Amino acid sequence: MRTVPHATSLRRAPVQRRSAERLARILDACADLLDEVGYEDLSTRAVALRAGVPIGSVYRFFGNKRQMADALAQRNLERYTERVTERLGQAGGDAGWRAALDAVLDEYLAMKRSAPGFSLVDFGNQIPVGARHTEPNHRVADRLTDLLSGHLGREPDEDLRRAFLVAVETADTLVHLAFRVAPEGDEKIIEEARALLRAYLGRLLD
Repeated sequence: MRTVPHATSLRRAPVQRRSAERLARILDACADLLDEVGYEDLSTRAVALRAGVPIGSVYRFFGNKRQMADALAQRNLERYTERVTERLGQAGGDAGWRAALDAVLDEYLAMKRSAPGFSLVDFGNQIPVGARHTEPNHRVADRLTDLLSGHLGREPDEDLRRAFLVAVETADTLVHLAFRVAPEGDEKIIEEARALLRAYLGRLLD
């Protein structure tokens, strides 16, 4: 069972494997229930029941459901980074930045369509649910800059960080539009987003 990194919302970080696995079950249950009942009807008691753990185990890690959602968002970012890293490794170092962009966008779309709870919290942009929060996009952009700069053979300087932040903000807005238009994401809007990102990043990366 995959464990989770230490999230800032955790009351106590897991030390032993058993504790880490219990935390993972709690977050899995939280993600499933978000899809089933939504954030407003989510409760720590329901999460404990679904995870098969005592309610005290939930409160050992989290003071409330908001902190659980924060930790789920952090886990989403870690898993997203793993997926992009694996995809880049399969593509090889000579694939170029357009292939890297496709990996970044395609893996985000795949999680949007299939990862439990992702549509409500993604990387934290929707917490509290229904609000749009910009700080997580800075974290995503920084993570992608650090990840992709080596793959692209570029210094992760301020110009690259700024460009990736603009690209992440743009992709976030357009992908959310695509999923408002169609449940699985409107393909034409997604392709427009891909073309726009290629044109914008091409000014710096070509």
